[in-house]
Amino acid sequence: MHEPRHVVIGAIDPRTPPIAAMIRELDRYMIELYPAESNHLVDIDALTRPNVRFFAAAADQEYLGCGAIMIHGADYAEIKRVFVSPAARGLGLGKRILETLEGAARKEGLSLLRLETGISQPEALHLFAAFGFSRCGAFGDYPHGDPYSVFMEKRL
Repeated sequence: MHEPRHVVIGAIDPRTPPIAAMIRELDRYMIELYPAESNHLVDIDALTRPNVRFFAAAADQEYLGCGAIMIHGADYAEIKRVFVSPAARGLGLGKRILETLEGAARKEGLSLLRLETGISQPEALHLFAAFGFSRCGAFGDYPHGDPYSVFMEKRL
């Protein structure tokens, strides 16, 4: 893909048809990588709850990526559903989406971001580490000791 002229990242309803299609594509990808018990997929309806801030990146009227934060009280926000379309990879959109999510967490007055990703996603692990995330223990309702999960956090 050629570099888009102008990428805009903004809040959007995840039920918007092209965004819902992107989330289904992400689900298919994750189901190929991990066994069912190690897939902690958040469905589209959960992404519309009041404690979620969902964003998408678009250029030239095409959605290229997405991501969300799920606010867990005053404790932390969890990064969910970060995805960049294969055709748009290499353009720095993952970093820009993370910057947007961090800004949304700061706007909510939160000082900690957390995430769960998997061992079979080296690009994601590299992106999160480069963005200042470090490994931590399991949190929330995630199972402890899942050999496929990697937990990370970043203080803001």
